[in-house]
Amino acid sequence: MTISPGWYQDPAEPNTQRYWDGAGWIGAPIPKDVPPPPGPPPQIIASPGGPPRPGQRPPTRLPAGPPIRPHGLALASPGARMLARLIDIGVVVLLNALINGWFIYKWFQTLIPLMRTVLTTGDPLPEARTGELDTLSIIITLLGLALWFAYEVPSTAQSGQTLGKRLMRIKVVRAESLEPIGMLRSWRRWNPMALPLLFLFFCGPFVFIAQILDVMFVAIDSTQRMAWHDRSAGTFVVQLPGSPGKKGH
Repeated sequence: MTISPGWYQDPAEPNTQRYWDGAGWIGAPIPKDVPPPPGPPPQIIASPGGPPRPGQRPPTRLPAGPPIRPHGLALASPGARMLARLIDIGVVVLLNALINGWFIYKWFQTLIPLMRTVLTTGDPLPEARTGELDTLSIIITLLGLALWFAYEVPSTAQSGQTLGKRLMRIKVVRAESLEPIGMLRSWRRWNPMALPLLFLFFCGPFVFIAQILDVMFVAIDSTQRMAWHDRSAGTFVVQLPGSPGKKGH
């Protein structure tokens, strides 16, 4: 689940606390031991050509600058996250080859003769066979998503790490604490990556565009390095101490 708006320990500076509005950190931090106000920090509006004045909502994103250090840990680099994801994709593909492979084989076994007939005769695809292809496509997609869910969501919920993240020494953590993120938040984090695949056989390239836009946030947001699925769940991906690639990230 997403983090409820409120005052939490500032991941950029553990000795302070800051207000999370559900989408980002806003306002200035205050000392950790000072009782926070009952609501969000005072709002300021800058009038044209004049000093700030009350009434404006503060920015919902941290200003551009060096990467923050959630809970004193360095953020994982985009390169480490990409390599971890490629390893995880390889594992999920292997699981699909073992468990989903028969349905994929039947899909190609049905499609290839039909395409040969169409190319040879110019006749349209028989409705019964296209229905069979659609049924196999749905089975392949749902089973593939189930395998990905079983591989990624429980492990991320409990330890913050999949096999790829363990090998790259990176970890998913809550924005507000180092406690395990739990099943609901792990599911919430997985949804933006996985749900577009429901339309893989029907929308084709648009699915991959959605995936690319999701991860582009890591490169665009140089301060927090949060992909869209991180923002959805209120999580950071950090480099664990002692990791070879943590220097400078």
